[in-house]
Amino acid sequence: MDQHQIIEKLKLDLQLRGYSKGTEKDYSQRMSLFQEYFKRPASELGEQEIREYLHYLRNDRNLSPSTVNSCNSALRFLFEITLEKSLIYRRIPRLKDPILLPTVLTKDEIEAIFSSANNLKHKCILMTIYGSGLRLSEAASLKISDIDSKNMRIFIEQGKGKKDRYVLLSQVNLEILREYWKQYKPKFWLFEGYEKNSRISTRAIQDAFKKHLKKASINKKASVHTLRHSFATHLLENGTSIFYISKLLGHSTLWTTMRYLHVATTDILKTMSPLDTLLKEKAPKNEGITNLVNKEVLVNA
Repeated sequence: MDQHQIIEKLKLDLQLRGYSKGTEKDYSQRMSLFQEYFKRPASELGEQEIREYLHYLRNDRNLSPSTVNSCNSALRFLFEITLEKSLIYRRIPRLKDPILLPTVLTKDEIEAIFSSANNLKHKCILMTIYGSGLRLSEAASLKISDIDSKNMRIFIEQGKGKKDRYVLLSQVNLEILREYWKQYKPKFWLFEGYEKNSRISTRAIQDAFKKHLKKASINKKASVHTLRHSFATHLLENGTSIFYISKLLGHSTLWTTMRYLHVATTDILKTMSPLDTLLKEKAPKNEGITNLVNKEVLVNA
């Protein structure tokens, strides 16, 4: 098989296993670049070339561990499924992916973004994403029939991992959705694109968010997905069970949701440090802690 035939077989193998269009596109592009790097079809390559290529991505191109690991997964699929070659995984290890805390906007910052949106459609989309904790692709794929105002919920069809779920529909969100419908009169897709009978693109939503983030004078490194992080964090701060939050977000495991414990301003951060209690116990009555600290510094100087 030549390089083109290998990519076409890769796409077929992904389709037969029910992978998403996004994964199909991503894997195909990565494997095209892999073959182009060596100027040879992947059928003529092996573990040594895989190791060399992953090393090149990390050290020469300085790509992130998550990006390199994604390419690693694509290569494993290509060789083991498409080319039917056995691999010894310990020879092509995955990079340790650092656990980073998500960026979260404060409630005041969220309100400032909504206030800056003088475009009703933009405001409605961003409010829906934040109010229900949606992923970008989920918001773009919403249909009018997904809004269940009777039960105050929104149906998410085949979200990440091809899983259906229901999410919250807030009263505020329902009211602005009704206002939006009266003005725009969408036919099938809730948020329509420029072309007839098309849905809004994820790029258009991203551009709208960046525009209003700037108008709100917020300098944090935030994206549309930050609204979802903020939704989860603010629910946690309001006392919602992390189990319920996990279900609303559509997480496969509770561990994924646990990271919001590290950014939420909950009672755990209100705990007094033992340093404060130590100084309070040691300080004589009517003598301030600051004076006590200053006195000890002078004694030990």
